[in-house]
Amino acid sequence: MVQKSQLFLLLVFIIFSAIAAETENQDYVALLSLKNIWQNTPPSWVGPDPCGKGWEGIGCTNSRVTSIMLSTTGLTGPLSGDFELLSELQTLDLSYNKGLTGPIPRSIGNLKKLLNLILAGCSFSGPIPDTIGSLEQLLYLSLNSNYFSGHIPPSIGNLSNLLWLDLTDNQLNGPIPISDGITPGLDMLLNARHFHLGQNNLSGTIPPRLFSSEMVLIHVLLDGNQLTGSIPSTLGLVQALEVLRIDGNALSGLVPSNFNNLTNLNHMFLSNNKLTGPLPNLTGMIFLSYVDISNNTFDGSDAPPWFPTLQSLTTLIMENTQLQGQFPVALFSLPLLQTVVLKKNQLNGSLVIGTTHSNQLKLIDLQFNFISYLEEKEAYNGTLKLEDNPICGVTGNLSSYCTVSLSNASYSTQKVDCEPVPCSSNQISSPYCRCAYPYTGTLFFETLSFSDLGNNTYYNILEESLMHSFHSHQLPVDSVSLTLSNPITASSEYLEVKLKVFPYGQVSFNLTGISSIGFMLSNQTFKPPPLFGPFYFIGDKYEKYTESKKSSRSSIVIEVVVGGSILLLVILLAGVYVLHTKKRAERAIEHTSHFSQLDKSNNGGSVIKVKGVGWFSLKELEKYTNHFSIANEIGSGGYGKVYQGSLPTGQLIAIKRAKKESMQGGLEFKTEIELLSRVHHKNLVSLMGFCFEKGEQILVYEYVSNGSLKDSLSGKSRIRLDWMRRLRVALGAARGLAYLHEFANPPIIHRDIKSGNILLDESLNAKVSDFGLSKPIDDSEGSHVITQVKGTMGYVDPEYYMTHKLTEKSDVYSFGVVMLELLTARKPIEHGKYIVREVQETMDKTKDLFNHPEFLDPAIGLGTTLKGLKKFVDLAMRCVKELGSDRPMMVEVVKEIENIMELASVNPDVDSTSTSASYEETRKRSSLDPSYTYS
Repeated sequence: MVQKSQLFLLLVFIIFSAIAAETENQDYVALLSLKNIWQNTPPSWVGPDPCGKGWEGIGCTNSRVTSIMLSTTGLTGPLSGDFELLSELQTLDLSYNKGLTGPIPRSIGNLKKLLNLILAGCSFSGPIPDTIGSLEQLLYLSLNSNYFSGHIPPSIGNLSNLLWLDLTDNQLNGPIPISDGITPGLDMLLNARHFHLGQNNLSGTIPPRLFSSEMVLIHVLLDGNQLTGSIPSTLGLVQALEVLRIDGNALSGLVPSNFNNLTNLNHMFLSNNKLTGPLPNLTGMIFLSYVDISNNTFDGSDAPPWFPTLQSLTTLIMENTQLQGQFPVALFSLPLLQTVVLKKNQLNGSLVIGTTHSNQLKLIDLQFNFISYLEEKEAYNGTLKLEDNPICGVTGNLSSYCTVSLSNASYSTQKVDCEPVPCSSNQISSPYCRCAYPYTGTLFFETLSFSDLGNNTYYNILEESLMHSFHSHQLPVDSVSLTLSNPITASSEYLEVKLKVFPYGQVSFNLTGISSIGFMLSNQTFKPPPLFGPFYFIGDKYEKYTESKKSSRSSIVIEVVVGGSILLLVILLAGVYVLHTKKRAERAIEHTSHFSQLDKSNNGGSVIKVKGVGWFSLKELEKYTNHFSIANEIGSGGYGKVYQGSLPTGQLIAIKRAKKESMQGGLEFKTEIELLSRVHHKNLVSLMGFCFEKGEQILVYEYVSNGSLKDSLSGKSRIRLDWMRRLRVALGAARGLAYLHEFANPPIIHRDIKSGNILLDESLNAKVSDFGLSKPIDDSEGSHVITQVKGTMGYVDPEYYMTHKLTEKSDVYSFGVVMLELLTARKPIEHGKYIVREVQETMDKTKDLFNHPEFLDPAIGLGTTLKGLKKFVDLAMRCVKELGSDRPMMVEVVKEIENIMELASVNPDVDSTSTSASYEETRKRSSLDPSYTYS
């Protein structure tokens, strides 16, 4: 009798475990709590099974809620303290719901697995709870554009994995917290790439200990606060820094003398402070494109000598900086210059506008100076402002220069060659003349690389970038429209661009489409073109989607039906549980069989060794690539095609799918996977997983956003690589190859090095890719291996081609060809001419390629001093020596490129890595040391 009772209890336990397996009870309770306190929850939120019944915005894994993505859905109400029950939650995105109010409950600190906390553009208030510091796995923390007050919690310093910290546009006050040995602080965030803390009420000094050489920050935004004291010299240690905004504070004292160590800096805003002393020394800051140091009290001085050295400069704003003497005509020689604002200074004498100024120069503002004479050697077509200069008191035809004209920069997306149609209701006509309800909002760009705001080309590029991103994430977007009108009146303001996103194939978006678009913009998945700097987005409420909830009577009917069916459900679930368990076992067996298939050709050899590499089902990859659609195709070759995909977390991946006729045998495919699973280096594209199912051979890699070096050199990707960036690309690729040759176990020869297989990430760091032809060399094989010649014509080592002896020097030869491509932007074989022979013949005659500018790519920066060019050419020609024994090893190549970069005044250890990287280079170790890498 006891045994029967125990069996009955066991059956009851199994039944109710099966019921709970659909959605864990604690998760369901938490979601019900949210549903009860929020208004405008999705109409699909009915029924007892959020994971199995399609509650929109709720993502589950193994019956546990792992994501809540409800961006721009019109939610109103506070956050529930029952959030802590969602113990498996990884992503919480409630951005752009202005109706969400009140404080963040302290219990949020119990969500130990949270990776993304995104509450941007809501109406939350009160202090940020210090329990956020308990979210040890957090990568993205975006709380911008709310009403948070109080101090920044020091506990945020405990978030050692944090990449993105955005607290912009709140009411935070008090000091910036730093650690003191007991209390944590922001200085502990050594993996963070972004400090966005602007537009608050922060006070006190910028603590010197906030910055260190161990940091990999690329954005520091502290603008629009109440910070005092001096700029700490430790800021000059953060050499990866690309964007610096500390304008709009009350900073005083000297600009640190080591400021020009920030050689990767693109945007620098020091304006509207109380800085004193000499003008900052910007010598060597060759990537600077936008400089604003206006409205400070610097010592009076003539134009500094570094003006003409800033070859990337588009915008120079030095209003009210006590500049004196003759106008620095050398500025006009800068090739990319668009805007010069030197108003309210003490410049005097003549203004000579010669023939050397850039055609891009649209504005010269010299109001309130002492200019007495204007000499135009040719008509200047831009805007010249000379009001309140002595020259305006002289009779002559200068009225257009002496009358202040207001900026009228505007842009609006034009219709695409279609007949406008009248739209009914509140619908709007898209650029393709289709009536729909667009999703709208505003993009706030915190910095720009340009100042010619009336140039439509820039906005066209932004539109193309947005559409590419929407399509790559398989979002149902037909087109986008951008609008701005009199966008900014001062350089310290953010550029506001109104965005309309039109739905594809329908007149309105559903909730899933809206929240997916919101997440792409709130989670910074969308990376704007390099012309546009960091941004944030604020979405508008999507009125068309908002629907009234079902009546209470309908809810009662549903509950009665559910309650009346519960007994039958219990009985059925017992059988479902058994069937579910059986299918899980079958899937496990099937999963295992994929690995065993790889071993069949190895006569029962060892199990595949793929530590750190995942297995993907074909069904998953079809879902991630929209069934391998043409829209997702990003590359192709003899092996097959490469598709862009997106994981449920939003992470992008590149999926290489082999053609049937090019597939390897099972053993070779297994070997390639094992090979790639062992190599981990920041300059090598990482293998994330594979699929070996239904006759498919598929490899899944990390996605590298800026395409190949080949695309950049050809102009296809619209990425400009000047001399310094090319040196950095060469160094990165060389380091990756040297790692394969020296530290991989066993050593690996890539065998297909070419510009098409060197990819550039979002910060233009080089990553060697495509290891399909790679060959490991065991100790038993000596220094070479006899093998069939494979590779790409023009890059193949001639010695390897003749003898079939493959060595590391074969990769060195191919890399030498890539170095020549970097110099010339020519294909290895073009119009029957071989680049190696062409350059060699030229060098034999003149010993200096710079005397033959027709060989050099104009985009490299001709007309400037290309320091180290001769050494780079000499190194490339040594790499392509006919005999392998005459070529250097890759470790030697790395060292020589480092020396060339030092000669060109660039620190070779400075890399702008992608936001997903979590490593830090250190000067104490060799750049090729395996411990230098990340997994």
